[in-house]
Order: sequence, then structure tokens, then C-alpha cells
Amino acid sequence: MTAYDDLMAHTRETQALAQVMGRLGWDQETMMPRGAAPQRGEEMAALEGVLHARRTDPKIGEWLDTIASDTLDDVGRANLRHIRRSYDRSSKVPAALAARIARVTSEAQGTWAEARAEDDFAAFAPTLSEVLSLKREEGQALATGGDVYDAMLQDYEPGTTGAELEAMFGAMRPGLTELRAAVREADAPPKLEGAFDEGAQMKLTRQLARTFGYDMSHGRVDKAVHPFSSGSGLDVRITTRTNEHDPFNCFYSTIHEVGHAAYEQGIDREYLLTPLGSGVSMGVHESQSRIYENQLGRSAAFTGWLYTQMTDAFGDFGVADAETFYRIANRVSDGFIRTEADELQYNLHVLMRFDLERALVSHDLQVQDLEAAWNDRFEADFGFAVDKSSNGVLQDVHWSVGLIGYFPTYSLGNVYAGCLNEALRKAVPAVDEDLAKGDTTAATGWLRSNVQTHGGLFEPREVVKNACGFEPSEAPLMSYLNSKFSAIYRL
Repeated sequence: MTAYDDLMAHTRETQALAQVMGRLGWDQETMMPRGAAPQRGEEMAALEGVLHARRTDPKIGEWLDTIASDTLDDVGRANLRHIRRSYDRSSKVPAALAARIARVTSEAQGTWAEARAEDDFAAFAPTLSEVLSLKREEGQALATGGDVYDAMLQDYEPGTTGAELEAMFGAMRPGLTELRAAVREADAPPKLEGAFDEGAQMKLTRQLARTFGYDMSHGRVDKAVHPFSSGSGLDVRITTRTNEHDPFNCFYSTIHEVGHAAYEQGIDREYLLTPLGSGVSMGVHESQSRIYENQLGRSAAFTGWLYTQMTDAFGDFGVADAETFYRIANRVSDGFIRTEADELQYNLHVLMRFDLERALVSHDLQVQDLEAAWNDRFEADFGFAVDKSSNGVLQDVHWSVGLIGYFPTYSLGNVYAGCLNEALRKAVPAVDEDLAKGDTTAATGWLRSNVQTHGGLFEPREVVKNACGFEPSEAPLMSYLNSKFSAIYRL
């Protein structure tokens, strides 16, 4: 065997163990008994210790020094790029710190859930302070004197910086707030009302998952408090949630998570259990979930088909026709929860979190002041006050599990989705005719061929540029939002 073969064999075993750790995380969110949390924390810490040791094994450095990259093809060079990046980053973080972060964040997830149930941020604040302190320590080790937040971002969106995101989001914010203000002054579509059987919701949501190409022979749909997608390759699982009075919550959470899962299932099987065998970044990942959910799933064409499916499932549910249903499905509504936010206001939720977490990392904001800062910013951005912690600072799981630097990838994913939607509709001009029949294969097939199959072969922005033929920017997204909501609200 060559040095490259040895390196890849080692990497595949490491990737397989990481998948096992991910499955433990899935179980913790869906089926694990609540009382098992302390033991699960020890299990996660033990596995993280094993993974960290494998990722920092000196043999990796020796193999990397031995391999001549000019003897490899594009796939081999891309594997080396990812392995070198992971090795360099992992080697900067002490093993004891990595294990402690795994243990503390596993236990913190349960603490957050309890505090959220009790609407008691003060009960969670000490745990969040500990998580933040550990993540800062990790970020400082990774930054080696550079910007700590930028170092954290590399785990989710390699190659981007906080300053670049600040400029992009700064360009988006005025247009979003201006459009939002105009919409709030206009006549709103009606609300969806009534009760929708939750068993029937789950039956239809599984149909929607299959409609968008989710391979149920390599996946499953379960319920969780916070919908998510987990896994890669041959085992990719999603969760959703139900609300008797809001079936859209279930249906669009499912379509969103199917976007993530379809990305993982669509990656070239030759990359299985290699660094190329999963999504290249969270921004690109989010582009898939958001284009599935919004530009496809909330389009006039697809909602017309969904209207007939809901009529079949629930009977007459009080909506007169498909056009009204489309306007209802895209209604701009006041609300506290990011994951339930309409397409227009969603990015304002993310931009707020981006600013707050940067301030936390830089010590410009202290944890004990976070809830007040959140509430002040929310009222300034949305025009009404947060009523309780579970609708405010405690609504998201991310900070409790140490995902600092993750939030901005949601809006970056929306930007990428705007670019991809523009390119998709030029490449597949009959896409709406298909969607009106509940046929997503042309649209999802284009995304699979141009984005998903490549996995980690290219760098994140390179993936989007190659698919679209132009450098990604916020302009297509803003044009799409203005056109769509101006029509819906007859501005």
C-alpha cells in the first residue's frame, strides 16, 4: 500500500467512528431517556477522545509529508486538502479540551431543554458561560493570534470571515426591513385555521419527503423538539415536529430537512466515508434545505399541488382555492421563533444572532446580559416585545451544544439558494409545470448534478459559482424576495 492508501484507510475508520458518534447524538434528540444524559455525556467525551487521538495521530503528518500531490487526481488532491485542514486544526486543540467540550455540551443540551421548558434563562446561564468559555479557549487555540470568531467560522464555512459576512448582511438588512415595513402596511392573506390530525400530518409529511426525493430505504422520519438532519452516506435520518393547529410547521420542516438529507444522499457513493463524503459546508448545506423549502416548496406551482394533497388528507379545511392557499403558505406573520419564521423575516432572526454571538465571543457582551440584549434587539428589529425566554434567548439549541459560528450559515445558505434558484430556472424553464404536478425530479435532479454529487470536492463558494456560472452574492435573493412578496401583497 502507498502512503495515500494508508492515509485513506485511517481516515475511513475515523469517519466511521464519527458516524457512530453522530448516531448517539440522533438518539439523544429522539429516543434517549432523559435520565441517561450524564452517562451519555461520558460516552460522547470518550468517543471524542478516541476521534481526537485519531485526527491528531502523528502518522497523518508523516503521510502528508510523504505524499506527492502532483501524483494524485482531483479527488485525491481534494481529500488531502480536507485531511490537512482537519489535521492542522485538530492538532491545535489539546485532547483534554476537546473531550471536555464534548462532555459539557452533551450535558448542556439537557440543561438547556429543562431551562427552556421552565422559561428560566438564569438556570441555563452558568452552563452557557462554561460552554462559551471552553469554545473561546478552543477558538484561541485555532486562531493562533488571529480573530477568534473567524477561527470558529471555519468549522462551518471554510474560507469565510466575520467581516465578509458583516458586509453581506449589512447590504441585505436595509432591503429586508424596507420590504417588511411595506408588507406590514398592506392587506394580509388570511391565516390557516382549524385542527389538523397529527397522525394525518405525519402520513402526508412522509409522502412529501418521498416527493422531494428522500430515499427512505436509507433514512427515516422521526419527531423531535427541534427538527434536524443527521448522518451521511447510507444512513441519513431526519426529524420533524407536529402542531395540531399548524400543519405547515410539520410539512415545511420536513421539506427543509429533506433538503439537507438529499444533499447527503446525493453525494457520489465513491466518496463514502472519506472527507468528500459529506456536505462541503453548512452554507452550501443550508442552500439545499432552503431552496427545497422555499423556492420550490412554497412556489405557486408546488403549493397548488400541495393544496390538493391537504384536501385529500383533511377534507375541506376552509381555504377556497389554490391561489389563496399559496398566499397563506407565504403569509408574513409576527412571530418569535426563527424556525417558524416566514421567508421574508427569517434572515432578520439570523442577523440578530450573528451580531449577538460575535459580541459574546469578543467579550463585548456578557452572558448575564444576553437575555436583555436579545430582548432589546428583537423589539427593535421586529416591533414587539419577547414575552418569555422560550420564545427568546432559549429557543435555539445551538449555543448550548457549542455551535458558535453556525448561525450565519443560515443566511449565507439563503444567499446561495437565491443564486441557485436563478440558475436552476434558466436551466430548467419548465420547472413550474412539473412542480404543479407534484413532480420535483427535474429541479432536484439539477441540484443533485450541479451541487450535491460533488460533496466536498470543491470549496464552498466554488460549488455555487460552478453551478450558477457567477460569483455568489445577495442580489438574486433580494430580487427574488422583492418580486415574490410584492406580488403576494400587491405592493
